[in-house]
Amino acid sequence: MPPARAAGRLARAALLTVVFICAACGLVYELALVALGSYLIGNTAAQASIVLGVMVFAMGIGALAAKPLQRKAALSFAVIELILALLGGLSVLALYAAFAWLHLYTFAMVGVALVVGGLIGAEIPLLMVLLQRIRKQDAGSAVADLFAADYVGALLGGLAFPFLLLPVFGQIKGALVVGGVNAVAGTILVFTLFRKDLSVRGKIGLGIASGAVAVLLGFAFVFSSSFEAGARQAMYRDPVVYAQQTKYQEIVMTEEFSWEGSADFRLFLNGDLQFSSVDEYRYHESLVHPVLAGSRSNVLVLGGGDGLAVREILKYPDVSTVTLVELDPAMTDLARTDERISTLNGHALDDPRVTVVNADAFTWLREATAGYDAIVVDMPDPDETATAKLYSIEFYGLVSSVLAPGGRMVVQSGSPYFAPKAYWCIGETLAEAGLATVAYHVDVPSFGDWGYFLAVPGDTPPTPALDPPPGLKFMDQGLLQASTAFPLDRPKLDLQASTLMDPVILEYAQGEWRDY
Repeated sequence: MPPARAAGRLARAALLTVVFICAACGLVYELALVALGSYLIGNTAAQASIVLGVMVFAMGIGALAAKPLQRKAALSFAVIELILALLGGLSVLALYAAFAWLHLYTFAMVGVALVVGGLIGAEIPLLMVLLQRIRKQDAGSAVADLFAADYVGALLGGLAFPFLLLPVFGQIKGALVVGGVNAVAGTILVFTLFRKDLSVRGKIGLGIASGAVAVLLGFAFVFSSSFEAGARQAMYRDPVVYAQQTKYQEIVMTEEFSWEGSADFRLFLNGDLQFSSVDEYRYHESLVHPVLAGSRSNVLVLGGGDGLAVREILKYPDVSTVTLVELDPAMTDLARTDERISTLNGHALDDPRVTVVNADAFTWLREATAGYDAIVVDMPDPDETATAKLYSIEFYGLVSSVLAPGGRMVVQSGSPYFAPKAYWCIGETLAEAGLATVAYHVDVPSFGDWGYFLAVPGDTPPTPALDPPPGLKFMDQGLLQASTAFPLDRPKLDLQASTLMDPVILEYAQGEWRDY
């Protein structure tokens, strides 16, 4: 093969490799914006639709805007890649800051998606010009080569984001690393294959710009942990004493000490309060003890990875087994090993009667066969796409299918005062799943007015009753009876049941809690 032809093939391969890398980086930027929105705002479907819709639109505008740049394709491509690397790399950090301090997340996210999408869209026309400069070929073949590298690179980015970048670097550092890769790939291509297209001034300017981008991304990488800690603290009233981003959620614990020496220790998942150590006993006594007034040899807990519901269950000596199904192993590990939580739950997860299963409750129930005397459904609120399925007809049907004859279940159902539509939607969903219910609610100061549904299969609602162990601090028979009455300004609402295919509860929950 003639040397010139071999050099041409090598140059084409190098350019297509850069196309591959840039496509991977571009998709990572998109996925990072979707993931960040789902963590901070919830409703993954809406976040994905907004980000992808805006970015695809912007890519079209960017492709059109790149037409005048084709006269200086090499320099223009290098500059676009440097800007894209800087903005894409800093995008997660900037949006987190907008959310934590400015409360302007949605507007900022749309703006970032427009700019980043426009820059990604400008890449392809310029790369097409550069590809044709190496070797002229018909338009169809050039497009095929370019798009093949682009689509395969997108596959790499799609796989690298959840399986490499997030576990190893996290959201902020992962985006910064990708920005660095993006900048290096673009500038190396231009400085090696198309350096003759650059003037002396262009080479100097591009070199300075490359160095500046490298310094900014490196500086952001070094100080990203400090920034993240500061931004996180800005979202919480009390000092943050623990924070971890797991595969499934962000776990944050805060603690405040009073002058009297007492502590208010709080657990948050994805920003939502799960309990306060000051009054969590009110919530958990109300959740657990009404459902255990009957057979209770074998008890199933769905959710409740903090072990506090299990603590209440273990107060009954005639409980033989407790099975806890919690998705996130990091949460159950924390409930065992963190002194604050393990002291609060009485080391419940270490009790020999307790079996911990780290699995998705929906999937686990499809394979479960044991009959449980009582089931406690203690799931996070249905204000995110991932949790909405746990408040569906299908889910409650699966839960009731593993009840033993005469068994009962209880569902934590949010606030009938602050979120009445979401609350009564849960009741209707349980009814559509073939369960008769009793609604009740209590006052938990850190939550406000909080409600539950006690449910049994069939048409006859259960009778609220207690067979309590000694030592309860809040719940008794009189309070339980009173808790089934609702005020005139919060009457029962007739609403549509929530299903997997039509999760109306997500809309209810997000719309109502947005006002508080």
